[in-house]
Amino acid sequence: QVQLVESGGGSVQAGGSLRLSCAASGYIYSRYRMGWFRQAPGKEREGIAAIFSAGSTTWYADSVKGRFTISQDNAKNTLYLQMNSLKPEDSAMYYCAAGGYGGSWRAVLSYNYWGQGTQVTVSS
Repeated sequence: QVQLVESGGGSVQAGGSLRLSCAASGYIYSRYRMGWFRQAPGKEREGIAAIFSAGSTTWYADSVKGRFTISQDNAKNTLYLQMNSLKPEDSAMYYCAAGGYGGSWRAVLSYNYWGQGTQVTVSS
């Protein structure tokens, strides 16, 4: 049974930083593509970053490129999302996800497993 548990969310002022973590059990990160998604109220869930094959390949949405960094620690089975220069529009529920290598990295349907989410709120 694969389980993903996010942590690290919270409230921060614009310009601040947060680091999200996603701990996995029953699973080895290096075998899957891992992604971070977010969903704001009334909006669709969007892919913002993904990582593949022990960190050799990463993808980012334009909205977070240069501000967010995805990484993973295979020894700890933990995925991270370092978020810097946060903006109010980054406020959302953030989810980590794990899936195979097919399909677009940013597509919800490309991932088989999801965490419960962690809330990020950025105030201006």
